[in-house]
Amino acid sequence: MTSSASRCDQSPAWSALQNHYQLTGKTFDLREAFAADAGRFAEWSFQAPEIFADLSKNRIDAATLELLLQLAADCGLEAQRDAMFKGEPINLTEGRAVLHTALRAPAGQGALFSDEVQASLASMLAFADSVPAQGFTDVVHIGIGGSDLGPAMVVIALQAYARPGLKLHFVSNVDGHDIAPVLQQLNPATTLFVIASKTFTTQETLANALAAKSWFLANGGTDIAKHFVATSSNTQAAGAFGITTTFGFWDWVGGRYSLWSVIGLPIAIAVGSENFRALLAGAHAMDRHFAEAPLAQNLPVLLALVDVWYRNFHGFTSRSVAPYHQGLRRLPAYLQQLEMESNGKGVDREGQALPYGTSPVVWGEAGTNGQHAYFQMLHQGTDVIPVEFIAVKTPTHGAHVKGELAERLADQHQKLLANCLAQSQALMQGKTFDEALAEKAPTASKSLDAATIARHRSFPGNRPSTTLVLETLNPGSLGALIALYEHRVFTTGALWGINSFDQWGVELGKALCNSLLPRLASGDSHGLDGSTAGLLKHLRA
Repeated sequence: MTSSASRCDQSPAWSALQNHYQLTGKTFDLREAFAADAGRFAEWSFQAPEIFADLSKNRIDAATLELLLQLAADCGLEAQRDAMFKGEPINLTEGRAVLHTALRAPAGQGALFSDEVQASLASMLAFADSVPAQGFTDVVHIGIGGSDLGPAMVVIALQAYARPGLKLHFVSNVDGHDIAPVLQQLNPATTLFVIASKTFTTQETLANALAAKSWFLANGGTDIAKHFVATSSNTQAAGAFGITTTFGFWDWVGGRYSLWSVIGLPIAIAVGSENFRALLAGAHAMDRHFAEAPLAQNLPVLLALVDVWYRNFHGFTSRSVAPYHQGLRRLPAYLQQLEMESNGKGVDREGQALPYGTSPVVWGEAGTNGQHAYFQMLHQGTDVIPVEFIAVKTPTHGAHVKGELAERLADQHQKLLANCLAQSQALMQGKTFDEALAEKAPTASKSLDAATIARHRSFPGNRPSTTLVLETLNPGSLGALIALYEHRVFTTGALWGINSFDQWGVELGKALCNSLLPRLASGDSHGLDGSTAGLLKHLRA
């Protein structure tokens, strides 16, 4: 079914959208749209599980949405979505189902692989809850890519729910400068290592695991089986390492979608089984919204349609994510893999070259830090970059925050929210030359005339943004937020006619690395290109 679904550029709606862009989309002005429609905010605001979304500051109107929804219908989006939930092998190039949604489906609801999933979950959570009682104070999670980015992001985001007495550390980079300072902090007698590798062959993860094992034994550690566990499907390789406790999972769990599986063990250790189940429940609620809500009210679909409108018709190549919550500071890095590894493809499902753009560059930083780094470009740069703001209404500073400190932090949270609102407002409104000319600029050079200064201080405005609002950042809302992005990525991939669930682009570099590694020792540069040979020689000198 999936392979026969129409590609977006083969839909009649595609050419209609191209015409619509030329006629009205190219000159659409947000300021005029708000002036003409007092109800624009209400019309373009949507509620999904745990998340309120304001899409009103996007360059979109009812006619645009109608055409985008027709594009989704022409591409068989609902059928493609249903195929994923049914467990059809929509990962065509690897012949696999894509069932991360099954990992968060509650027991007793007839979900695919429910018995196996619930047994795996119960075993993993029981172990996670037992970790403090085993005398561990530090847990070092060793993994990379999907085995690291998701768990690390979630543990940081849910710091307010962390169990006392446990410190989580994440090691991913093969660079020894990653693991060395972590090991320096540890006591072998009270440290647990979690080795996360589906195949137990990942170069970076195995190198770090062997380094950790070497450190452990050299510093008086004696029980590998107690202090090292694995989340892997290769129990034989883990056993050869000395690991006897291994939590396995299935080939229908993709790496960047795996935090819901046993790969989420460090999350469960950090926040406990009850909060881990709440994380799953939040994601499941978003799954049901994606599966059941009409497309015109379906938040993952709406965000994806805006993405396609910007990427393929406006030609915007980038999107910035600005979470105004310090706990979400690793979310942009997580989303980079989720979106760019999933949808950074140049051929369709049949292997034919695509004549249009796919994944944008996704990047960002937590607010308000980003304001003092790259927002200058967002406001006055030559590229239009849609921005995604994420605001959290109620903070969770912790029970230790009391009295005057509580009052001060509550005031700081109001400042944080005000900054978030101000940035999206400024991007949309801008500042005209006349407005800048009428203002005083006390720091401006006295040697320049007022008109020159005003041109420097003008903002074009009409720069689009989306704002997502969470009531609070807790396991349920975080689960819903992550699932929202997963389904958004699925939707754009479905419309572009690509396979969002393979990652062949990472293979070539791995293979070349394996061939270059012995050359670094031997110095043999025969057959290499001139640049690589020259760099090899320089690094060995």
